[in-house]
Amino acid sequence: MEVVTKGLLEIYQRILGLKFTKLDGVEVWHDDVEVYKVEDNSTGQVLGYFYLDLYPRDGKYGHACMINIQPGCLDKDGQRQKSVVAMLCNFSKSTADKPSLLDHKEVETYFHEFGHVMHGICSQADTSKFFGTRVERDFVEAPSQMLENWVWQEESLRLMSGHYKDGSALPADMLEKLVKSKNANAGIFNLRQILLASYDQRLHSGETNLDTAAEWSKMHKKMFDVEMIPDTNFAATFGHLVGYDGQYYGYMWSDVYSQDMFDSRFAKEGVMNPKTGKDYREQILVPGGSKDANELLKNFLGRAPNQDAFLKSKGLFDANTA
Repeated sequence: MEVVTKGLLEIYQRILGLKFTKLDGVEVWHDDVEVYKVEDNSTGQVLGYFYLDLYPRDGKYGHACMINIQPGCLDKDGQRQKSVVAMLCNFSKSTADKPSLLDHKEVETYFHEFGHVMHGICSQADTSKFFGTRVERDFVEAPSQMLENWVWQEESLRLMSGHYKDGSALPADMLEKLVKSKNANAGIFNLRQILLASYDQRLHSGETNLDTAAEWSKMHKKMFDVEMIPDTNFAATFGHLVGYDGQYYGYMWSDVYSQDMFDSRFAKEGVMNPKTGKDYREQILVPGGSKDANELLKNFLGRAPNQDAFLKSKGLFDANTA
């Protein structure tokens, strides 16, 4: 856990041109919580603060998320206030005789949620309505999904991994196999995302007295050809039904944009390229929702977005042979 956190913070600082400083003696809601100050690395300007609340405890929210505490917008006097955000996760905590060992999926979640944190910290929108992650619902996941790609790159993986006993690097063959496993079961995962999005929209179609369990069973059977267990109701555990309200499709929609941003810029110019990272920060994160997502993407990509990189990332299309 400690190695991953150190590497993750280093990667984000290098990419986005930031400096993180851990603060001691700051009031927090639990002893496990850490607080960091964020400054622009070149100007020294303080952009804001983030809290890391990474470990489970009784009564804590059980999912992973980023929460805006104070938007870094203009206050009533026209002065820009500092952004304050918190990241909540539930990773296992190290003990005296047992270190916290994150699996690769947990590292991916860590990168995803911290991507939301950076969206909240870097935004410079003037009003709270358009601050940070307050963008179009079907774009909000794109910046954090884009940064998930770093957990599949050799250069960044080496910065945040090591054997828990001696700190030795990941063996080259293991690293190669890990990277190659990216699209394992991708078909099933993406089909399930389509099912979830379709079900979300079906339930928000306006029809009353819809049997949610029967509808899920019917749609699941149609897409997967697998019967559901009798007397179960998936909707009771589908937390995104509330809040997303028919817009769960945004996860896949955003992924089209996220892969286009990564493949078109970072994959070509270098995953640790500070110039590309500066463009990403200024053209995607800083505006928040003050500009339409299509305009942000055109500014960063130099063209309108397309789906080629998305299909390529799923193993369905190779732009080099098209």
